Amino acid sequence: SLSQLTNSNGMVSASGTADVLITRTSTITSIGPTFTVHHDNTESVITSHAETPLVEPNVRIMSVGPRAIPVAILTPRDGSTTKLPVLFDPYGGPHAQRVVASNGAYLSSQWFADQGFVVVIADNVGTPGKGSAWERGVFGDLAQPVLDDQIEIVRALENLEPRADTTRVGIRGWSFGGYLAALAVLRRSDVFHAAIAGAPVTDWRLYDTHYTERYLGNPSIDDSNYTKTTLMENVDTLKSPLLIIHGLADDNVVAAHTLQLSSALLA
Repeated sequence: SLSQLTNSNGMVSASGTADVLITRTSTITSIGPTFTVHHDNTESVITSHAETPLVEPNVRIMSVGPRAIPVAILTPRDGSTTKLPVLFDPYGGPHAQRVVASNGAYLSSQWFADQGFVVVIADNVGTPGKGSAWERGVFGDLAQPVLDDQIEIVRALENLEPRADTTRVGIRGWSFGGYLAALAVLRRSDVFHAAIAGAPVTDWRLYDTHYTERYLGNPSIDDSNYTKTTLMENVDTLKSPLLIIHGLADDNVVAAHTLQLSSALLA
């Protein structure tokens, strides 16, 4: 039989054996996760000596549009109603859910909000948490469906957050998020006006993980999906400022990605 061990309205993960189980629980209101040991029908909370974060997320979570795209919006705790520039802060790729009921998930985003931004995180098609059909929605194209969902949120933003100034929209991200940030200004500079791309994938042929073939197929048989999703196809359309950052020790998104994009932009 099954029995429910936790009831947190947050995020819970667990590890252990049939005799001893440790659960990790996070909520949108609690500072830091709670670790609990479950053993012999008893529960013992492990004392945490972690530092208290320097920021306190001011976040609203919602589902947007007919396809119920998960969105989190963060604003400064300044009590003001003045318009602010918008910073999209996505990951957007497979296997990573960003819009979650966990206080700690929004600490970096809140820091940016506190500098004077409306920060937006959207879990577009292809991300986990909304079922198999949603995850499979990027099959054959890791670019346009992802970007389309982010644009849908930009279009809806004026009705979602009165402080958002959608004439000033930036986007930042790392890894797949860096790919998405660069893609946004390369393909839709009318919507996204500046981007920071950290360790971006620029050509999926160079991605040092075999999972790409799950989404784009085997390039040795048919590389058309790789050609249509490379950033090099759009370098001549760049109009908005794009900052690219890449660590030379990155062994997954290797530095060749950025070197290739930089050379193409320079040319």
